[in-house]
Amino acid sequence: MLPKTIKLNNGVLLPTVGLGTYKSQPGQVEEAVKTAIDVGYRHIDCAWFYGNEAEVGKAIREKIASGVVKREDLFITSKLWNNFHAEKEVIPKLKESLSAFGLDYLDLYLIHWPFGTKVDAPLLPTENHEKYFSDVDYVETWKGLEQGVKLGLTKSIGVSNFNAEQVERVLKNCTIKPVVNQVECNPNLNQKKLNAFCKERGVVLVGYCPLGRSEYVGKPGFPEPTIFDPKVADIGKKYNKTPAQVVLNYLVGQGISVIPKSVTQSRIIENIDIFDFTLSEEDKAYLDSCNKNQRICPLDGFKNHKYYSFSSEF
Repeated sequence: MLPKTIKLNNGVLLPTVGLGTYKSQPGQVEEAVKTAIDVGYRHIDCAWFYGNEAEVGKAIREKIASGVVKREDLFITSKLWNNFHAEKEVIPKLKESLSAFGLDYLDLYLIHWPFGTKVDAPLLPTENHEKYFSDVDYVETWKGLEQGVKLGLTKSIGVSNFNAEQVERVLKNCTIKPVVNQVECNPNLNQKKLNAFCKERGVVLVGYCPLGRSEYVGKPGFPEPTIFDPKVADIGKKYNKTPAQVVLNYLVGQGISVIPKSVTQSRIIENIDIFDFTLSEEDKAYLDSCNKNQRICPLDGFKNHKYYSFSSEF
C-alpha cells in the first residue's frame, strides 16, 4: 500500500496528500480547509501570492482550538513571491505570512519561482515583463530562507518551479538543504526525469495541478486533463475508484507528494481516499504513456529572464 507520509532529508514527515488552496475563493477556502482537516488532511499548501492566508489560518486555528488537531499534527506550507527575492526582504515577508495565518511557525517555506521581479512590479505582469525583471540571484534568496530556519520561523525550506540545474546550484551553495521541489506534475507532465534527479539528491517532488486544470479544457495549447481520458475511467472502474483517485495514486506511487486543490466537500474526501489500492504494472504503463511534456503553467512572459526554469529539458 502507498505511504501516507514521506520522510524529508531533515527527518520531518511530509503527508503525501495535501490540500491545494490556489484560486480558492474567499468564503470557500475557510470551509475547504475545515473540511479537509476533519476528513484527515494534515498538509495544507498555501502561498503569499494566493491572497488567502488569513482565511486559511482562521480555519486552522479554529480546528486547533476545538481540539480536532494539535498544531504539531499539521504541515503548513507557504511561499515567497517573486517581488521579494532580495535577502533583506525574505524574513519580513515570512513574518507577514505568519501574522496572516496567526501561527508561530511554518512547516515549509518555499521560493515560489526561481526568477525575481522588482519590488514595485505588478505581482504578475501581463505585458512588458522584461522591464520588471530583477536580477537577484535565487542563491541570495535561499540565504534569506536559511535565516528563517535559524530564527525558528519555519521548520523546513525548499524551492518551487526549479529545474534540475537550479536545484543542483542551490545544493552546492547552501548550508541547509532544500527538502522539496514543488512543480507542476500530472500524467501529461509526469516529471520522471526531474523526480529521479531530485530523489538522488534527497529532495522530494511535490506535485501541483496533479489532476490538470479542468477549466482550461478546450483552450488551445493546454493539455486535456487525464481525468477525462476514457481509458483512465476504465482503469478506475477496475478498482472501484474515480479517474482522479487513479491519477493521484499513480503519482504518490512514484514518491511524489500531491496537493490537489478543491473547495468541494465530496472531492476533498475523494482526493485523500487513495491508499487502499495498487495499480497494476499495465495500468501504470498506460499512465506513463500519457506524458506529453505540456505545461499548464509555463509563465511564458518570463522566458527571457536569466533564471527562467522551463527552457531546459527538465
